[in-house]
Amino acid sequence: MKKWLVCTLAIMLSFAAFNPAINAAEVRVSVDGRDVQFPDEPPYVDQRSNLTMVPLAFVSDKLGAATKWDGTLKQVTITLNRDTVMLVIGDHHALVNGKRVDFEGSAVLKNGRTMVPLRFISEALHANVDWQPARHLVSIMTSVAHVPKGTWIWDSRIIKQDQDKIINFAKTKGVTSIYLQVDRDLDPAIYEDFIRKATSEGIQVEALEGRPEWAYKSKQEDIQKFIAWVKTYNASAHPEARFTGLHFDIEPHLLSDWTKNNKTILESWMDNLRLIEKETKGSGLKMTLDVPYWLNTINVPGTNYSMSAWLLEKFDCLVIMNYRNHALGSNGIVDNAQAMLREASTLKKKVVIAVETVKSAEGPRVSFFSMSSQTMEKELQSAHNQLAHYASYGGFAIHDFKSWLDMK
Repeated sequence: MKKWLVCTLAIMLSFAAFNPAINAAEVRVSVDGRDVQFPDEPPYVDQRSNLTMVPLAFVSDKLGAATKWDGTLKQVTITLNRDTVMLVIGDHHALVNGKRVDFEGSAVLKNGRTMVPLRFISEALHANVDWQPARHLVSIMTSVAHVPKGTWIWDSRIIKQDQDKIINFAKTKGVTSIYLQVDRDLDPAIYEDFIRKATSEGIQVEALEGRPEWAYKSKQEDIQKFIAWVKTYNASAHPEARFTGLHFDIEPHLLSDWTKNNKTILESWMDNLRLIEKETKGSGLKMTLDVPYWLNTINVPGTNYSMSAWLLEKFDCLVIMNYRNHALGSNGIVDNAQAMLREASTLKKKVVIAVETVKSAEGPRVSFFSMSSQTMEKELQSAHNQLAHYASYGGFAIHDFKSWLDMK
């Protein structure tokens, strides 16, 4: 059975060595290490073509692709980022990104459900698929190219002239969230135009702000002004031009007296986070906070409860600054992420794994700076393969947009 190159995500496969006598109930499918349940129509092996067939709903529900059914033409359209697959019930060919591709078998209607060949869709969407005959299991590993990604834009002035460049790059890289620092001197119309364009491409924009000093109570007024500005902006903007959330990058551990007065700073920071919770209650805004990957080793003052767990209870999502340029091994991306992913899974929250592309003075294994984007994607794929089974895993974030854009 031929091997597949890993590139994207997907679905499908045929088993050249698969016994056609195996019945539908024995065919199992997993995606990113998690078994898939088929409550309506289970997968089965077509006796004539020896192809594994799965319901079309699997493509959208588990692989994140958009699917469209045209009953008049009996045509299925599958779209995932820049890939589009069109196939007609009964045809032995399809259009993949506008080009005809022939394949064995065909899509069929079975018990009122559209069933598609697993192998063909996997090839078209670049998924990595493995058949494990001893377990009667089709194991599908999605490509990191289709994993949700975020990135930081610290100089919001660039959206005045470079909107199309930013959004086109974001689309190419699979970015689904942009963390855009708010410059209140910019004309709100510029934000509206940019966010509307991003929204039309499926990219959410979060209002970014914060600095280490925001851990001090004396900075509560600055925090309130930021929240008030975003709420006022959203109230006047068109729904498609609104910020979807607030993104705080405070990082109190960067304060000069963090090591000397850790307890006082933590307590002050917690008070400010309670203020954020109060000021944003009922706003409908998603709340995200950037934190170091080791925060789970710091406890809430006077307790044995980790600060990361406390924050996960308050916020919708944590972006952990897991700044390493290698996925595996001790002190690698996977090793550093797992503790907080376990906490978030228990609390039913999401964690995004952030990596660095900016030049760093912290050592040679911290940043992907000077490396190629292909090298980074290879490491992210390796990390994804290990982390995707966590229910709390929310994809990656790349720090930051400008450095990422400049990578080889």
